[in-house]
Amino acid sequence: MCLRGNAMNKNFSGSRRRRPRILRALPALRRVVGQWRARRDVIALVPTMGALHAGHLALVRLARRPADRVVVSIFVNPTQFAANEDLATYPRTFTADITALEGARADLIWAPSIATMYPVGFATRIVPEGPAFAGLEDAFRPHFFAGVATVVAKLLIQCEPDIAIFGEKDYQQLIVVRRLTRDLGLKTRIAGVPTIREPDGLALSSRNSYLSAKERAAAPILYRVLSRCGAEIAMGKSIANVLARGRAAIKAAGFALDYLEARDSVTLAPLGETEGQSIRLLVAARIGKTRLIDNVGVKIAR
Repeated sequence: MCLRGNAMNKNFSGSRRRRPRILRALPALRRVVGQWRARRDVIALVPTMGALHAGHLALVRLARRPADRVVVSIFVNPTQFAANEDLATYPRTFTADITALEGARADLIWAPSIATMYPVGFATRIVPEGPAFAGLEDAFRPHFFAGVATVVAKLLIQCEPDIAIFGEKDYQQLIVVRRLTRDLGLKTRIAGVPTIREPDGLALSSRNSYLSAKERAAAPILYRVLSRCGAEIAMGKSIANVLARGRAAIKAAGFALDYLEARDSVTLAPLGETEGQSIRLLVAARIGKTRLIDNVGVKIAR
């Protein structure tokens, strides 16, 4: 997406902090978005569930580059949590999130209630197929992508963004959302941003706060294994053998492994002929009570 001249001027003329506007009702959101649209402002959306960390804030700052206005949604979406998952204990830090978004120069926080998003009598949901049935997250959280697709579609309709920013850490989710917007003919462009990491390689995640000190020390093994596997596959070593060694290393580090897979980076389909193919390595594993996911890209040389 090309920058309009006034967007470049507004985004980089000064760095004075201002408190983002907080909206919770759809009529108010529609009025503000309508005003921006009347001025032909470029709108970016960064969807979140709150508990913001440096990774989220990096997305917000990146969103300012192509956009005149940046909206950050904060909504802990109940439809993507199963009964045995951590909806009740999912971290909620709204006051701190507001302060952080002020520093990141967000324009608006869209923080709807559950009743606003799923009013009494709500009876419609989106059930994605294709990359949502890749045998990865969907194999362990079969409810998840219907919840994600439904809430993302609602956010895109409500906020009317020209671009929406998603982190690549949730890689299958990113691919599902891209397919969603294409299949439904939505105007929003979906941009993926490389995973933001701690210095030791651990992918930033709100759920990292659940880790004990011992678990936190072990957690970076996932990224180290992914990186090593990616390097070996790029050198032409057998993918099956590389993954077998990687799975063993993850289990030896004390993780309960859900999957370590190599997939086509665009479709998430199992690999066929790999010459010149863009590959994504994806992992999910539990340590203690915390489930971590990560991924890296691999490019096979021709």
